[in-house]
Amino acid sequence: MPQPAPSEDSRAILHPAAMAQWVHLQRFPVPEALAGLLDWVWSVEWDLPVGAEHRQDVLSLPAVNISVGTVPPPGPHPPPGPYAVRPRVVGVARRRTTRVLSGAGWNVAAKTTVGGFGGLVTGSVARWSDHEVPLDEVLPVDATALGAAMLRAGGASARADILLAALEPVVAQADPVRLRLAREVAAIAAAAAADPGLHRVGELAAYAGMSVRTLQRLFQEYAGISPAWMLRRLRLIEAAECVARGQQVRWAEVAAELGYSDQAHLSRDFLAAVGSTPTAYAAAQR
Repeated sequence: MPQPAPSEDSRAILHPAAMAQWVHLQRFPVPEALAGLLDWVWSVEWDLPVGAEHRQDVLSLPAVNISVGTVPPPGPHPPPGPYAVRPRVVGVARRRTTRVLSGAGWNVAAKTTVGGFGGLVTGSVARWSDHEVPLDEVLPVDATALGAAMLRAGGASARADILLAALEPVVAQADPVRLRLAREVAAIAAAAAADPGLHRVGELAAYAGMSVRTLQRLFQEYAGISPAWMLRRLRLIEAAECVARGQQVRWAEVAAELGYSDQAHLSRDFLAAVGSTPTAYAAAQR
């Protein structure tokens, strides 16, 4: 049974301190068979007072999520669970998204690596960007049985185990060539995330030992996004995470690292992505 990983890393979660008042976040490691395709399994659980709701903004990491979660009945004041569950594939969200939580519930999702989902499917992953679709329309998984098993499970760790067990046969049946290329894209993306010096597509292509055109084609096919979009999103998320941790961010330096001509252009993109300027976001965290 996987053990939960520390959840202090709140990347992609905007205003994480506000979320922590209502939501319990855990992350679980993935088995070796899924390495390079999945980064981790994350779990959130909440139990809000009757009539209360929590609106959570998310600036998603550039990856697909294979997600199973409770679905409360319609209405402003849903009764306590248990609810029905909905297994689905959540494509890369290129815009800020807002989840509204009420009642009591949970969601468990396998977060793919950047490019990892492309190893499990045929064709470009871009067709799922900004979309959520039923799981069994995309992957050969009995979604009904999976949802029922996770609903019966006793806690987040058991739910994570069940989801991972359902995905291992999918990997075993996948095209070995696509699996290899998916892991290659994931390794390139991981290098970009680890090295802030790789902030231009040409530099990333040189690191990978391929042309810019080849890199762009691989990312579109396996990750569903361009490498330029990934680089910018990673840096914006990292900047927001530094602010949330109370670290001082030198925005002029961040702008230069991201390839912006000046800080004003970074502020404009930060506002579009996060919903507030860098200065206002930092003040909200304090």
